[in-house]
Amino acid sequence: MTDAAPPQDIETAQAPAPDPGSRPPEPPEQGVRHPWGEPPPEGEATRIAEDVLWMRLPLPMRLDHVNVYALRDDDGWTVVDTGFDSRWSRAVWQRLLDGPLAGAPVVRVLATHQHPDHIGLAGWFVAQGAELLTSRTAWLMARMLQLDVQDRPTAEQLDFWRRAGMDADRLAVRAAERPWNTADVVHPLPLGYRRVRDGDTLHLGRRDWRVAVGNGHAAEHLTLWSGADDLVIGGDQLLPGISPNLGVYATEPGANPVQEWLDSCARLAARAHHRHLVLPGHKLPFTGLPARLEQLAENHHSALRRLSSVLAQAPRTAVDCFDVLFRRRIGEGEYGLALAEAVAHINALAARGAVRAEGETASGGILWRGEDPVPDGA
Repeated sequence: MTDAAPPQDIETAQAPAPDPGSRPPEPPEQGVRHPWGEPPPEGEATRIAEDVLWMRLPLPMRLDHVNVYALRDDDGWTVVDTGFDSRWSRAVWQRLLDGPLAGAPVVRVLATHQHPDHIGLAGWFVAQGAELLTSRTAWLMARMLQLDVQDRPTAEQLDFWRRAGMDADRLAVRAAERPWNTADVVHPLPLGYRRVRDGDTLHLGRRDWRVAVGNGHAAEHLTLWSGADDLVIGGDQLLPGISPNLGVYATEPGANPVQEWLDSCARLAARAHHRHLVLPGHKLPFTGLPARLEQLAENHHSALRRLSSVLAQAPRTAVDCFDVLFRRRIGEGEYGLALAEAVAHINALAARGAVRAEGETASGGILWRGEDPVPDGA
């Protein structure tokens, strides 16, 4: 699908922390901490807990890795997320299968969400006898995108980019190029899978996990919370250090992933405790989840406040808002994700009635005018 950007995360620039008088400060021992200072080397595993291993797969991009996990049961292993489908990834997996996984079979693959770095090799494992577990939306989206291969961007995609404010020269170049396709890095997915729902209990790794679904970064993203200990499998919903991309694409141009993300942060915060050990999709495992969820939410609250204030002064296209949102130069490799995230923040403000469309640029970009700035804490 031509609007599926490569799964590379881009962090919205962090604003200063909120006024400490606005809420009780987080106790120092509840801040974000990393029990392991280094990841496992390629082809090796780190034991997180009994029957739980942490491994890494390489990614050929700025965010150069994805974390994967293996949970041991009597019948074999459950692999959580997989990395891209590439010769490099398959070679690393073979080393893991022969080494840390001790030749035992992979009987289940659980994909936390549909992005290629997490589901790319799920079909490869299924072809060797594993069962795929994921949410319905993740399976539908991943399978649809894997099957939809485009040689050139569609008219709908080009119009979406144009309306977001992409300049004419860049648009012409992209119109003549083969777009990135999910099928480039995702093995064909099976026709059948086992659906995982919010509130389900899964018995994996000789422990029970309660499923809690988040949204914003990916629709119906699975997180797993162990009832036997304090482990949480967070995928990209619960990341340290970086904020996952919240993007809008041509498939659903009116989507509001920023509000979905904020709602999810609030919902997951109700079950989070500082002692939880979060196993994230990228970076290092961490504790201090309540503080991190507050940071993840405030990152976007502050971005919305900055954006509404600037748009109240003069109208801009979504692309013209890069400097406000990211506070740094956006390179060509990040441009598509930055555009998607800028549209997402515009959509969030529009849903609140804080901005409205006010005409177009000469090249067809939609200009957005702010009404009243979003107040602090909104």
